[in-house]
Parts: sequence; structure tokens; C-alpha cells
Amino acid sequence: MKHLLSIYILFFCSSFFAQENPNSNAIQTSLKIRALQEKKSEFHRRSNGETDGYRIKIHFSADKSKAREVQARFTSKYAGIKTYEEYQQPNFVINIGDFKTKLEAFETLKKIQADFPYAFIVKSKVRPMQLP
Repeated sequence: MKHLLSIYILFFCSSFFAQENPNSNAIQTSLKIRALQEKKSEFHRRSNGETDGYRIKIHFSADKSKAREVQARFTSKYAGIKTYEEYQQPNFVINIGDFKTKLEAFETLKKIQADFPYAFIVKSKVRPMQLP
């Protein structure tokens, strides 16, 4: 009986001291959220806001004027899709789109394949959608 009483007192005391102030949890949560927000903003500063994703390569050649011509032709026909011109020695490359998944890129590839039959999907760093 003595042991049972001492166990009960020990349990009661530990539960009494284990109770925390509810405001303390809210403060800790707020501090954790703030730390995560700062980490995310630092990541975006370092990565320039770019993440892993996919683009569609519609043209590559050593002729810069031909690359610009293809880019202009694509832009006139598909105005809603962003184009990117890069120089990857010795070729000028025209990539389009900012797709998070390969499935998104594949859907667009199917739409443009009649006009650009040699287009294909490539892994790339992509920029998230810009809000107006």
C-alpha cells in the first residue's frame, strides 16, 4: 500500500510539472514558422528562384539567325508559352516552357509536335509561374 501511495504521488507530481503553458506552445510554433520562412527565402536568394523541372527543346544549331527565326515563329504561334535562348557551345538552343513535371511537358509537346516535329523534353532548372 505504501508503494502504491508513493507511485500515485510520483505520478501526480510529474503530471503537475509536465503541464506547459499553452502560450508557450504558440510562441514556439511561431518561432519555428519564422525560422522556416527565413530558410525558404534564403534558398530562393541562392537558387535565384529556380527549381528542378523540365523544358522542351525545339531547336539547336550553330546558326544564331536560324535559332532566332525559330524562336520568333514559335512565339507568334504559341504566345502563352515562354521561350529561352541559350548558347551551349557550339549551338544556339531554343527551349520553351517551365514545367514542374514531365507529364506537363509531355502534354505541351503533343500540342506543338505538328509544328516542331523534332522537339523533345529535357531536364532543366525552371522558374516558377510569375503572378501578374
